[in-house]
Amino acid sequence: MLVRGAVSLARALRVSTAVIGLTVVAAGTSMPELAVSLFASLQGKADIAVGNVVGSNIFNVAAILGIAALLAPMVVHLTAVRLEWPVMAIVSVGFLLLARDGIIDRLEGGVLLVVLIGFTTYMIRLARRHTTPEDAAAFATSVDGWTGQGRRLAVDLGLVAGGVILLVGGAQVLVRGAATLATAAGLSERVVGLTIVAAGTSMPELAASLVAARRKQAGIALANVIGSNIFNLAGILGLVSVVTPQRVNSAIIHSDNWWMVGFAIVLFPIIRSGMRIGRGEGAVLLAAYGVYLALLLR
Repeated sequence: MLVRGAVSLARALRVSTAVIGLTVVAAGTSMPELAVSLFASLQGKADIAVGNVVGSNIFNVAAILGIAALLAPMVVHLTAVRLEWPVMAIVSVGFLLLARDGIIDRLEGGVLLVVLIGFTTYMIRLARRHTTPEDAAAFATSVDGWTGQGRRLAVDLGLVAGGVILLVGGAQVLVRGAATLATAAGLSERVVGLTIVAAGTSMPELAASLVAARRKQAGIALANVIGSNIFNLAGILGLVSVVTPQRVNSAIIHSDNWWMVGFAIVLFPIIRSGMRIGRGEGAVLLAAYGVYLALLLR
């Protein structure tokens, strides 16, 4: 509801399709992660807040790209190799370094937000100057799936308001349920945040990527995952840390962060080799995610 209303409002304001795709749609699919991490941090549950972001980034690369590649091999656009992947890798390594002292303070959160704003601004300028017909078609496909025709302004505003209310309510329910489940199952909040919460909040990315793969627009699936990972670390953790400095669990520092960076780095030779992600490579990503879960839950 939130994304549909926001996209329609942006179109009514005559914002270009490329800008909508890079901002409204890209950020919109990460709103569940933002709502859950923000609510969890305000409740003093940093393991869920940080684990949700780190787990989502692992899930996005290993599970979502793995499943999408099994459905349809992905052709990789050059911009993903030259620009988007390097930014994701830099932000991932940067977070790993910032978290080494066990806390992400307000200044570090502000730096992460500045990185996101700079990256988004550059991508918008690039899209306006160098959008190819193929890029324009990809943006149109991603945006068209979220918008309706002939709606009134009041309806769009209602969708945005309703989406925000449901996101906040859903975040509260998910965080409370995750904490209760962790206690009942004898699991740590870190593990629940990295798995159930992370997978749950990543469903919009999974749905968008599967639809793109089915429509033979696999480039959208890859861009969606990479963009979501950048937004999760720089935008969500940046904002949450500005609101409330985040303590990072030592297990996340010494294990999960390395898995997140490892998956990001392994993705490069996969997308660079032949400029495609084949079914075999998708199966490898899924298998690696299975190994991660097995080690996490042992």
